[in-house]
Amino acid sequence: MPTTTAIRVGLIGYGLAGRVFHAPFIAANPDLELALVSTSDPARAAEAAERYPSARVVARAEDVLASDVDLVVVASPVHAHFEQVSTALAAGHAVVVDKPFVPSVAEAKQLIAVAEEAERALIVFHNRRWDGDFLTVKALVEQGRIGAVHRFESTFERWGGALRERWQDEIGPEVGGGIAFDLGSHLVDQALQLFGPAEVELAEFARVREGATSEDDAFIALRHRNGVRSHLTLSRVAALSGPRFRVLGSDGAYAVHGLDPQEGRLRSGTTDLDGIGVATTDAWGELAIGGDVERVPTLDGDYAAFYRGVVATIRDGEPAPVDPRDALEVVRILENAHAVARANAAATA
Repeated sequence: MPTTTAIRVGLIGYGLAGRVFHAPFIAANPDLELALVSTSDPARAAEAAERYPSARVVARAEDVLASDVDLVVVASPVHAHFEQVSTALAAGHAVVVDKPFVPSVAEAKQLIAVAEEAERALIVFHNRRWDGDFLTVKALVEQGRIGAVHRFESTFERWGGALRERWQDEIGPEVGGGIAFDLGSHLVDQALQLFGPAEVELAEFARVREGATSEDDAFIALRHRNGVRSHLTLSRVAALSGPRFRVLGSDGAYAVHGLDPQEGRLRSGTTDLDGIGVATTDAWGELAIGGDVERVPTLDGDYAAFYRGVVATIRDGEPAPVDPRDALEVVRILENAHAVARANAAATA
């Protein structure tokens, strides 16, 4: 039922996800109230208390799950998601869960069933649907500017340096570790949003850094039902990156380099969210039609749109900004990619 009372939010986790991608947008939305933040790290707790003085900071996730908040945001490591999400739903909370959703299709199906039984919203945080460069690609494809697409290339590469204490590098892929579940969740979701259902044709995973528990370099090739091929490249060991997107069509092509600026600006600690998704002109991509090449202004990124959608779902019963079944399909693709990569490695051993 529509109401003007703010939706009270409990945030589990104040690492990168909680601090950079969730808390700022919850606090900035007038329809949401950041009431609780849980973190067991004293330095992070002090930072959260200073930045959000009206929120109560607690040490245990259990304190959030047992509270009277309306919405629980799960921004903890993926191997904790299943238990925390199922507990939150059973307690009557709506839930936003960060990607990767969960590490298996079986767990994803169970959580969707729990949410349906509890009649509570379950929304997965695939925020990069609101990257400006992705929105630009989507618009160009929908407008038919490059004709019928036959190949979509998406690259998300970073230079991570030596291994350090990060949960993504310390757990195996069977519980959601590795770059495929981490960055790959974004790329698979974007490809499926653009071109629909797909199957894995090829997957290559490698552990490049000494001591790596799970893959830090990967390539996944998808074949969509409509015939489009998506080539997804991921790396934490790339000192130079290829184009973020390259789309090849029957009439032309589009390519753009670099990353959407929102993450970088949020990491810098900005508290002014106005304009954080506006790309500078030097970051615009190029559209080639025949022999003619033109610069195409990048559409504004808008991570805040996700939480506007969350409010509409909880208050007005609108469709979720990210359906958990979409996230389940991402998990299925990633599970299959790991299976294909293992089979390829065994065949060439």
